[in-house]
Amino acid sequence: MKQSILQIHPGDNVWVALQNIAAGTAVSNGQQTVTAIRDIAAKHKIAVTLIHKDGPVIMYGVLVGLANEDIPAGELITTKNIRHASGQFSVSGERHAEWTPPDTSPWENRTFKGYHRKDGRVGTGNYWVIIPLVFCENRNVQLLHEMLVKELGYREPSPYEAMLQQLLQDFRQGNTSHEPAATLTLPVRTFPNIDGIKLLTHTMGCGGTKDDARTLCGLLAGYITHPNVAGATVLSLGCQNAQISILREEIEKRSPGFDRTVIYLEQQQEGSEKTLMTKALQQTFEGLAYANQWQRQPAPLSKLCIGMECGGSDGFSGISANPAVGKVADILVALGGSVILSEFPELCGVEQELSDRCVTTDMAARYVQLMRDYASRAEAVGSGFDSNPSAGNIRDGLITDAIKSAGAAKKGGSSPVTDVIDYPGWVQRPGLALLCTPGSDVESTTAEVGAGANLVLFTTGLGTPTGNPVTPVVKLSTNSTLAAKMHDIIDLDTGTIINGEETMEEVANRIMELVIATASGDYQTKAQVLKQDDFIPWKRGVSL
Repeated sequence: MKQSILQIHPGDNVWVALQNIAAGTAVSNGQQTVTAIRDIAAKHKIAVTLIHKDGPVIMYGVLVGLANEDIPAGELITTKNIRHASGQFSVSGERHAEWTPPDTSPWENRTFKGYHRKDGRVGTGNYWVIIPLVFCENRNVQLLHEMLVKELGYREPSPYEAMLQQLLQDFRQGNTSHEPAATLTLPVRTFPNIDGIKLLTHTMGCGGTKDDARTLCGLLAGYITHPNVAGATVLSLGCQNAQISILREEIEKRSPGFDRTVIYLEQQQEGSEKTLMTKALQQTFEGLAYANQWQRQPAPLSKLCIGMECGGSDGFSGISANPAVGKVADILVALGGSVILSEFPELCGVEQELSDRCVTTDMAARYVQLMRDYASRAEAVGSGFDSNPSAGNIRDGLITDAIKSAGAAKKGGSSPVTDVIDYPGWVQRPGLALLCTPGSDVESTTAEVGAGANLVLFTTGLGTPTGNPVTPVVKLSTNSTLAAKMHDIIDLDTGTIINGEETMEEVANRIMELVIATASGDYQTKAQVLKQDDFIPWKRGVSL
């Protein structure tokens, strides 16, 4: 019989409903029995004991809220009867970085097929990127991109185009039957070793502060030097704050003596649009021909740098998909790889645990300061981390930011924190890194890739099509209902954990196999198939 509730931590005073519980139903963890006062939907929480007004609500063993009123045992936890609260945190001199690594013997001799770069990193793809240094150049880069993608065989026909062509044909012939459209033939790529030509348009580069310009150049430099990128074409207007010279400096910081092809063209120097576009087209074509020489070669799993992301989270995220990818994170760290945990507003309430796991006191202090500064900026504009949960999060059981955060942090596993990185920084050592980003899915994913993630594991309970231009984003559902309903965006279902069909370890092993296949180019993620190339730079400010 399927288990109806889950007590996540022995010290918790609320349980998670694993299935719908009708009012009057008795539920038990094997030691204690509670009768539901009202209907409790799956993913939501039920009070285990009487929680007095202003008393603590404990989940995952940490403070996740305070009671607004007396909450009797068996009552549903809602936004009305509890409010956000999280524990105090500080930097202590004592480190808690002891760690027992998982058994990695099944993976130690495994490899993936990647593109080896001269700086020692390995790409899971081989892309050319076209970048405007300022929004004024968006039209020109879009024109360049459209020409190259169309003529070089990268523009795959959409099934909706075939549908529209069929509708037009039916309309002209007076036919209302709408027979299924014929399958369109896929184009042949001129450069088979180039995985794609990608566009990184944005709305920045001028009109902001000089810090904004420097930050944008840092992010763009992270993409240009990314191991998944074979070369880049950069178009500049000339008079904007984000200058080519700043971009070059940021590239040199990340990869001294950078040797991959970067084409810089400035419209105000070139003169006419025709002159600019002619040079851009000719030089980019030559760069693509050169980059096509790269081929996939075996690489150890230690060359993987994986971003851990979540979006459209639900009440099952923290007990299925997130801890499953956390086990994957621990395996990769034990193998010598790199893992990025970001979304700082969604680490609220677990600051003490994460700061204690930092390998040095200075690193812990850096993390704590970044968290406090971020929270202060949010509060200064009348908001706070408590505003992070979305309407969908709350509807599906994530009542407070601390509840959401305690589950979100599980994506980072249990290994020591070996680096704390401020945006738009980059990964420089193996192990688990904390990267300061917003909780916003696309801004955070954009930042993780800019920091060097050559693959992203993205958990979702409500469903989101988020992807990235140069790094494959593997979408994992927290529940099987979502996997069936939105099968065109979900790559792997972890709802089997909730259903009792698989253990956490079995799901983690399936994720590892999918990681290797995706990194090798043997599996195209649903986001890649849908051409979901989301890219949104974080304009440093309050974004939760």
